[in-house]
Amino acid sequence: MTLTNPWLAGPAPAEVLPRADLEERILNLFSTQNVAVIATINGDGSPAATPVRFYSLGFEIFFTSWNASVKSRNLQRDARVSAGIFAPLVGQASSRGAQLFGTARTLERSDPDSDDYWEAFRWQSDHVERGRSLSKPPTDPLTVITPHRILYTEHWLRRTGFAPRQTWRPAA
Repeated sequence: MTLTNPWLAGPAPAEVLPRADLEERILNLFSTQNVAVIATINGDGSPAATPVRFYSLGFEIFFTSWNASVKSRNLQRDARVSAGIFAPLVGQASSRGAQLFGTARTLERSDPDSDDYWEAFRWQSDHVERGRSLSKPPTDPLTVITPHRILYTEHWLRRTGFAPRQTWRPAA
């Protein structure tokens, strides 16, 4: 049988990607995808996973959410969060995604810390689609996820001798 990607056969390499290269790949993923699945913890300890449209600044991702939503209530009670971001999967060679593990914080629109995030949030297209005025920016809170670890997966890395799973942590 002919292998379309022979470099996928056999054991995966264990070589660690240089930090700058790993960071570039993670930021590329964040810039080319816009849906994340956010996992929070319900009051009874069970998981709750919710897809959201996200934006990013550096290694933080953020999204809007009503304070009364299940995910927001869960995060108010327990700020631990996990998020999954992934590219479309065609086969093993195209497998590419990131799992973020970190904490979430909610920034009300009036919070000065929210300004940079709102500048990066492309709300105008939503307003146009919903017939809202562009002269009235949203007043929703933003939820910001700050990762303490990102598990990045890209099987294409095997092709150049690197492990398909790489771990990123913030610089000390």
